[in-house]
Amino acid sequence: APLSARDLFAVLQSYPECSAVMDLAANPLLETIAPIEQATVGSLTFLEGGKSQQALHTTQASLVILPPDEGLQRLASDRGIAWIASPQPKLLFARAVPLFYQPYRPAPGIHPTAIVDPSVQLGESVSLGAYVVVGANVVIEAGACLHPHVVVYPGAHIGKGSVIHAQAVIHERAVIGANCVIHSGAAIGSEGFGFVPSAQGWVKLDQAGRTVLEEGVEVGCNSAVDRPAMGETRLGRNSKIDNLVQIAHNCQLGHNCLMAGQAGLAGSVTLADQVILAGQVGIANQIQ
Repeated sequence: APLSARDLFAVLQSYPECSAVMDLAANPLLETIAPIEQATVGSLTFLEGGKSQQALHTTQASLVILPPDEGLQRLASDRGIAWIASPQPKLLFARAVPLFYQPYRPAPGIHPTAIVDPSVQLGESVSLGAYVVVGANVVIEAGACLHPHVVVYPGAHIGKGSVIHAQAVIHERAVIGANCVIHSGAAIGSEGFGFVPSAQGWVKLDQAGRTVLEEGVEVGCNSAVDRPAMGETRLGRNSKIDNLVQIAHNCQLGHNCLMAGQAGLAGSVTLADQVILAGQVGIANQIQ
């Protein structure tokens, strides 16, 4: 439903990054979000700096979240565009997005084609989509959602409110914390790459450990988080993993880490809290 600029500001002002400085003009109705260059009447957008500043001269947005720049604010007011000031415009915009968009979430229930072992423990309001397969002794806590074709191996644990997207695989004994998101094609707890040389060739070292994702972790499409031979691979609370990322056996990520696409960790790498790895960064075995 459309939201007025004043109603939006009433919600956003509870966040510390929202400044009390604003010009809500004629209190326009907001119906959608858009990049500043593509915004039309009824759109909410934001502007941080650089090239996008020129777009303020031509944008048709109804409300722009601006930095604390008096020149930009004056320009917006002169053009009749409502604005809200913030020292972190993109962050405040991110706070506003859920008011206009919610990711698809099916209703609770078990699709008739799902295959669920009788030993599985299901919490309240769980959603299991078409052709989901859940093995023995799995625990799925309240409000979790497994989209179609997800496979959960025996002994895994999926925390409250977590979302597992289509065709992701949760391997044996993996632990997914509360409010995690696993995107399509990701493999959590997949077998680590363990082989020991011998005179006869490579001898497989079975991977008997487990993988743990703490609360709020997100793993992108077609990424792999491997389980170790012993002990655990652990991703710390609120860490975010992009698409096509490899995290090998026994790696330990601290809280709030971020790995961009095609980054990779060899075995037994340790990242402290709030480490950021840009795209295609690789870290060799046992680096801390």
